[in-house]
Order: sequence, then structure tokens, then C-alpha cells
Amino acid sequence: MSTNSPWWRSAVIYQVYIRSFADGNGDGEGDIAGLRSRLPYLKSLGVDALWINPWYTSPMADGGYDVADFRAIDPLFGTLAEAEQLIEDAHRHGIRIIPDIVPNHISDQHVWFQAALTAGPGSPERDRFIFRPGCGPDGAQPPNNWVSCFGGPAWTRVPDGDWYLHLFTPQQPDLNWQHPDVHAEFESILRFWFSRGVDGFRIDVAHGLIKDPELPDLADSQTPHPHWDRDDVHAIYRTWRTIADEYPGERTFVAEAWTDTPDRLAAYVRPDGLHTAFNFDFLMASWDAKDLRAAIDDSLTMLSSVGAPATWVLSNHDVMRHTSRYARQNVKRWIPNVPYLPDGAADLDLGTRRARAAALLMLALPGGAYIYQGDELGLPEVEDLPEAVRQDPVWERSAHTNPGRDGCRVPLPWAGQTAPFGFSPENASAAPWLPQPANWSERSVEAQTGDETSMLELYRTALKLRRDHPALGDGTMTWLDAPAGVLAFHREPGFTCVVNLSTDLYRLPDHTEVLLGGGPITDGLLEPDHAVWLKG
Repeated sequence: MSTNSPWWRSAVIYQVYIRSFADGNGDGEGDIAGLRSRLPYLKSLGVDALWINPWYTSPMADGGYDVADFRAIDPLFGTLAEAEQLIEDAHRHGIRIIPDIVPNHISDQHVWFQAALTAGPGSPERDRFIFRPGCGPDGAQPPNNWVSCFGGPAWTRVPDGDWYLHLFTPQQPDLNWQHPDVHAEFESILRFWFSRGVDGFRIDVAHGLIKDPELPDLADSQTPHPHWDRDDVHAIYRTWRTIADEYPGERTFVAEAWTDTPDRLAAYVRPDGLHTAFNFDFLMASWDAKDLRAAIDDSLTMLSSVGAPATWVLSNHDVMRHTSRYARQNVKRWIPNVPYLPDGAADLDLGTRRARAAALLMLALPGGAYIYQGDELGLPEVEDLPEAVRQDPVWERSAHTNPGRDGCRVPLPWAGQTAPFGFSPENASAAPWLPQPANWSERSVEAQTGDETSMLELYRTALKLRRDHPALGDGTMTWLDAPAGVLAFHREPGFTCVVNLSTDLYRLPDHTEVLLGGGPITDGLLEPDHAVWLKG
């Protein structure tokens, strides 16, 4: 790993869905106190930074992505003083902090939106949002045919007859990024947190923000899209990059940007724009060597054309955990905004083998990587949550046809034989906000620590090798000849990764040492659904 390039080009960043990470005060909800108490664990894991999902004041209509005040911490999670202490403590452990920022929309309880409702049609307060009169003789129809990402129309009518746009829930009105107040407010928010020591931001819905001012109806295969990935959004991020560069310590941004092609994604990470963007093509790929190689090649080619590193990810808080996605013989390609309903029951032994191989593949590729909390434990999706406990708005707005994202957000198991498995303290006043499976005792941090065959120890070893080996992190790679179903590549100096996605044994190329294997290797043969790191 190069010691001369900026840290973010090679960083392994751990995603903390704070509500489900660790509960410090016993109310069944994860919080800053719980996260602070687990910093030694994260240091021992070997990650470089934490991306923390929204911790701001919020009514929690969408898990904190409906922000009412970006300069305050929601009492569910703690206080601003605790957040400042977390930043300081994390830095002492050598870990950077990257909170979420949500610029596409805010909460309907935000003071701006409440003022807009009070002020009425045509007011300056409403100009900060996208209010429009309705269609039809009495204005009873939405202004256009746009739909919410969570199901249903993207417009809600207020009592005075106006409609407002919300590409997510009605409790998340979209901001009008044509308005100077919106630009000024978010630039101020960035400075507020940069001055408190955060090391960057993950930008939610970075491909949103700008809408076609004519608000045309959405048609099939429309280019440019009227509300996604419009070219004018990049001017916003050029300004944000200038602000980040004013602060010491190589502050950084990572974009959640869904684009149709890799070249559209590359536009977000040009030298004067954002630093990195999530590589969702890699996450969406099926368990297929050809599909994965295409995602890798396309991403590396387009990102290198603008001098940006790739950023690989297998799971996050919005998708089914990859241990469960891979736990089917027929692994379906994941398609954004389409319910992911896998074929057949999960074979978690199969899913775990593939998840181990996928981790070694991801961590060996050039660039940076993100680990969603619990990936290092091999946690599966909780697919059998009772309907009564589901809280994701996707579940309700889809009329219960889309199970939503609660299954990947179940609180982590830390220790013990019974729930809450160390997630909450012994004297907890409430159960975890989502129920944990009874068999998670065997997947807890305590159960896996010291077991060389465990997923946790695989991650710990891989992350240490990644830090120490000069070939890993930012850089280049060269594909090696391999049969269909096998991915093999070399990185200088002296590193080779092989992943066997076929149904046959594969004889490993010449090497001097096995650095790390996801499973047993007999007589130089790599079993199906396994990966290995080699020296030489």
C-alpha cells in the first residue's frame, strides 16, 4: 500500500448503522455511548474510518434520513457534546469519522418546511421547496406522474391546495436546489461539522438534488432524467470540494450516486469534484465470474480516466446482506428500486462460503472498500421478521409487497447465549428495537474471537495483511489467464488473488506461499466458492 497517496484512496471504511450497533443506555436503541464503548473493537478489526448513518435530530420517519436539524444530535442517540467526544476518542484510536449528510430532502418537521406550510402558496418560504399547483379543473391531480422511490406518488397535497414533491416519503420534502438559501445552508452545515473534526461526509442521494425546472412527466428511457443524475449537480460538489480543501487532514466525500453507466459515475469524482463514489455495479452483480469481472473492469477503466480510485462494497443498510444474497444456487442480480425477492430458501453454509470468498476478492481489488456492520461476523439477512415489528416505510408504502430493509438492520450480537447478545447492557430497560434471531449466539463477536476458522478472524487477518502488504490498496492489477468461472489477478509486488466461482476444483498458479485462504486447499486445488491470497 502506497504511503504517499491520500488516505481515502485505500481506506477500508466501516459503516455504522448507529441504531443497531451498540446500546449504551439500555433503551434498546443503539447510540453514541454504545459506539464509543466499542471503539477498541473497531481498532482491533483494523478499519480506517467509520461512516455513521444519520444521527441528527429526526422524527425517524425513514430511519433518520428525515433530518429536522443538521446541527443537533437526536436524543435517541445522545448529545452534540457526546458526538464531539466520539470524534476525539476515535481519532485517538487512529479512526476517522465520516457522518452522513442528506441534501436532497429534509424532514417535514424542519423549521423551513413548517414555515413554508404556514406562509402559504407563492411565498418565499415555499420557494425553498418544490411546491406546485395540481392538475385538472380543481387541481386535485398531482403536478406530474413522478413516483416515490418507496412506492406511491411523489407528490402530497396540503390543505391550501398546493402539492409538494417528495421522492421518498411524504415526511421528506425535496429541497429546491435552484434556491440560494439551500446552497448557503448546506455549505454552513459542512463547515459546522468540519470545524468539529469530522473527516468527511457520505452524501445521501448524491445523484438527486437537481430537478428539471419544467417538471415534465417521466417517460420510459428518458435522457436526461428529469430528477436523477443531472449535469448541474456537479457544480454543487465543486463548491463542496473547495470547502473541504480549506480544512487540514485530507477531508473527503463519498457519493451515494446511482447512475446508468460507469462513465456517468466517473463524472462525480473528477479532480475538482467529490473524492470517491460507491461502486454499486459490484454490489449488484450476481455470483458469476463474468458478471463480477465486467463490473470490476468497467469501474476501473472509467474511474482511472478521471484519476479516481474505485470504492468497493458488498452490503449496506439498504440491501439484503450478501451472505443471504449468495445463499441461493441461482443468485439474482440486484436491481435498484425493485424488491429483491431471492429464489428459494437460503443455504447459509453456501452463503457463508461465498461471503468469505467475496470479502477476499473485495479487499484485494485496487482502491478502497466499505464494510457494513456485521459483515465481518457473516450475519445473514433476517428474512422472517414478524410483520408486526417491521418499521421500514418501504413495507407500508408498498402495501406489504416489499419486505423492506429491516432485515439487514437487526442489532448486532456481541456476546452471550441469549438476546440481546450484549447489544444492550445487562440492566437494559427495553428489548432491542428489532428482535435478534435466537441462533445469533454462535455468530457473536465473543463466539468468533480467537477462532481461526471464523468470519471475524478472516476479516481481521485480511485487513492486517492489506495494511502491511505493499501491493494492496490503491494501485493497479493485471488479470491472469483462468478458465471460465475463475477470477485470478496479480498485483505488484508479489501478490495474487484467486476466486473460484465455478463448480470444479481449480489448480492454483505457481506461488511461494499461501498468505490467506477462505477455506482448505488440498494438493494445490482451490475448491468451488472459495478464494485465496498468494505470495509470488
